Amino acid sequence: MTSPLQQKLKITGPVVVTANRLGDGAVIYRSAAGAWTTELASAAVVSTAPAATELLAQAAADKLTAVDPYVAPVTVNPGQRVLPGNLRERIRCSGPTVALPGAS
Repeated sequence: MTSPLQQKLKITGPVVVTANRLGDGAVIYRSAAGAWTTELASAAVVSTAPAATELLAQAAADKLTAVDPYVAPVTVNPGQRVLPGNLRERIRCSGPTVALPGAS
């Protein structure tokens, strides 16, 4: 399998870099400041392949905090609110689609 850093990215709109936090599996996003955040609204949004590649490379270098970073599509509404760009990311952002045992 080819590493995401070795693949040529095809960017057709705004994207963010996302991963899962190594300690607890939480969905996290790379911020413009180079940190990780659990808030999609705080993620760095880029629209070019070079910018996405750079953001992804920085994220991949942080092996102690995040696992398997990748580029994910987002949409930015007229009010500049960042929203997940596809079903997978909507599910990851919102949480499980079924009730977890013990949850009420």
